[in-house]
Amino acid sequence: MASLKDLRGRINSVKNTRKITQAMKMVAAAKLRRAQAQAEAARPYAERMEAILASLGAAVASAPGAPQLLVGTGEDRVHLLVVVTADRGLAGAFNTNVGRLARARIRALEAEGKVVKILTVGRKGAAYLKREFASRFVGEITYLGKKRVEFTDAEAVAIRVTEMLEAGEFDVCSLVYNRFRNVITQVPTEQRLIPAPLPEQAAETGGPQALYEYEPGEEEILATLLPRNLAIQVYRAVLESTAGFYGSQMTAMDNATRNAGDMINKLTLNYNRTRQANITKELIEIISGAEAV
Repeated sequence: MASLKDLRGRINSVKNTRKITQAMKMVAAAKLRRAQAQAEAARPYAERMEAILASLGAAVASAPGAPQLLVGTGEDRVHLLVVVTADRGLAGAFNTNVGRLARARIRALEAEGKVVKILTVGRKGAAYLKREFASRFVGEITYLGKKRVEFTDAEAVAIRVTEMLEAGEFDVCSLVYNRFRNVITQVPTEQRLIPAPLPEQAAETGGPQALYEYEPGEEEILATLLPRNLAIQVYRAVLESTAGFYGSQMTAMDNATRNAGDMINKLTLNYNRTRQANITKELIEIISGAEAV
């Protein structure tokens, strides 16, 4: 049985831990509001950009000399996975869920005889995947120490991916990240970036379809929009991941605070019982000694 001193020490230690988890919960909640607003504001723009590229790409994809960002290299041998996670932990299974999806995807591709390369955005994703796939890594990007990730940071990732594509280092590029749904739920998502996805069901939706005439031509517009779209999709993934991280961290710290409170109650009850037992034992010894005299 632990002594009263040990129990007091444990109670004080858990109380200090609860103060830390409460503070982290409040900080995460404050940062979540801004991150969620940014993620939700970026969605319509990114989705509309995809729709415009789908409309443009449908007319250009089959033409000779179509941009590589639109149609890829024409092969399906080397796959690049851009895995977006957080730089910090203490957020439950947030980073692990993305790592599991990426790991499952890597194994599935290699089982098909494909070559896989990994580019991570976020320190935790690199740490998770390096345990098993260190030889597949082509780069690690971290924003640790930055107060806020800007569009220029995502644009730098897009430029690096574009340079790798032009150098013939991969054929297909996919993005793996946590899509923010709400404070409790973040959905691990895989999104293909290169070749740009062209919706096959566009012609099957029924009803009249809008016809667009572009000025200047489709090729000139795509030359500008394709690199920007790549950066926008990466930026959206980073924003979604950031919002999901703070949501997961807030939930995890709330659970930790509750668990600490339960542990304090149990330790306090055990402390009181031990103290009462010691008092009872001392009274018995005093009474027994008085009777012996």
